[in-house]
Amino acid sequence: MRNTVLSYLLLPLFTSVSLSLSAAPQPIENPELTAVVEQQVVKLDLNTADVTTLQTRLSGIGKTKAEAIVAYREEHGAFATVDELLEIKGIGKALLDRNRDKLTVN
Repeated sequence: MRNTVLSYLLLPLFTSVSLSLSAAPQPIENPELTAVVEQQVVKLDLNTADVTTLQTRLSGIGKTKAEAIVAYREEHGAFATVDELLEIKGIGKALLDRNRDKLTVN
């Protein structure tokens, strides 16, 4: 009898929780809003960025690599392409690919 009473009390509780979870509103994706957010991402220009900016905005780039990027730019002139970063010691394809969508050259 004790189990029967518990089941009568718990069954409505579990049912109400289940129904409330399934009735919860689903997030609505707005493609126009997503496009606006994606457009707001400003790419970092390799030809104008300073050491601090490179260091803070790029993944896997510390102070030493940021300084190497600026030194390379000062020695060889402006970057023609983002791929030119591969010429810098310590920057490989994986690191470049991780940051490619954040970079541009103007």
